[in-house]
Amino acid sequence: MDTKHIPNKNYRAFVLVLLTIVYGFNFIDRQIVGILAPFIQQDLGLSNTQLGLLIGLAFATLYTTVAIPLAWLADRYNRVNILSIALATWSGFTALTGLANNFFQIAIARMGVGIGEAGGSPPSHSIISDLYAKEERAGALGVYSMGIPLGIMAAYFATAALMGTSAEEVNWRRIFIFLGLTGIALAVVLRIVLREPVRGAMEFEGKVEIEQPPFLESLKVLLKIPAWWAMCFGIAFGSFAAYSSAAFHTKYLIALDPTYNIQQMVIILGFINGIAYVGGTYFGAKLADKWGKKDIRAYGWLPAITILTCLPIGVISYWVPSVNLNLIWTTLFLVFIGVYLGPSFAIAQTLAPIKMRAMSTALFFFILNMIALGGGPTFSGWLMDVFKENYNDLESIRLAMTVTFLIFVPSAISFFMVSKFLPRDWQAAERRNLESAKS
Repeated sequence: MDTKHIPNKNYRAFVLVLLTIVYGFNFIDRQIVGILAPFIQQDLGLSNTQLGLLIGLAFATLYTTVAIPLAWLADRYNRVNILSIALATWSGFTALTGLANNFFQIAIARMGVGIGEAGGSPPSHSIISDLYAKEERAGALGVYSMGIPLGIMAAYFATAALMGTSAEEVNWRRIFIFLGLTGIALAVVLRIVLREPVRGAMEFEGKVEIEQPPFLESLKVLLKIPAWWAMCFGIAFGSFAAYSSAAFHTKYLIALDPTYNIQQMVIILGFINGIAYVGGTYFGAKLADKWGKKDIRAYGWLPAITILTCLPIGVISYWVPSVNLNLIWTTLFLVFIGVYLGPSFAIAQTLAPIKMRAMSTALFFFILNMIALGGGPTFSGWLMDVFKENYNDLESIRLAMTVTFLIFVPSAISFFMVSKFLPRDWQAAERRNLESAKS
């Protein structure tokens, strides 16, 4: 292969690390609402349903909708510019979140965060796929997906650093403003140091011209790929439960033991996410690539098995009698829940034609986040208010999360369907990519 248009290994690694950090900021700004939920709820007088809407639907509606036209732009124009502007936008609205005085104002700010974050993953996935061959793509995208647990960990650590030891000492507004301004600074760095890669350089010898299709054609092509479709629902249903748990976990732990040192709790949760979730994500990506070389169906089997394992672990974690026991079971849960990320991201990119990679990410994130991010916290918050009519706060959270975790079953079924269709769809994708290039 002509390597003239392929950056060296060190630069590719640098780009991957930088994009992972940006993705981490994506989840810092997303997770921080869940971490600070009890304090925001108390300060602004929000119900559990309003809190769920704030974490879920208010963010997800614009996040998922705007992602599609931004991905269309990313398949045609400079992806570095789009990503830099997106990062600055969501970080700016994160800072504005700290100035909100009621539900309406904070909901508008979260919608703004959603608009900005919509321009994060589609160009990033596309850039990474133009830097790494398909045999390395699950591993590279697995590293990128570590931005999720690392971002969550950073959100916990930032919160712990800027808060006191008790709930009364938590200044949630200061935390949002600090994180938002930091993200804006990162956007400037990103724009200065990152170069736009050549599209399709890892699939073809030398530079190729990729013909860009109309939007509706892209949509029709992607939706006719069964393994891609099944992957979307698999990751969406799995993340439905994961997002729900993350949104109300701090609230649950405070209800479980109000005397527990909250700063210590937040620090421990940061370490758990940084070690267990990262470990699961890395292990899943590496195992998928290794197992997938022997049998391509492993990209579906591995997520299905680990998702099913999460069901009993997740339920148990919400019924233990102490915070420390919950933290142990949560650690185990995070190891298994991180496994599906790398294989799923790799499927989304490899099955998509080169000219539609950003669009593929946007469409599967649309399905993922409308179901998971929009539906999960909103559904769980509503359930808590329903159960609260007959039970106390602690019991209502436990019952709501037990019901929510049942959605892991259709998630696993979807991933088993991925394994069924993937061999045929993988070969078809390779043929389409060869036909799309103009030498």
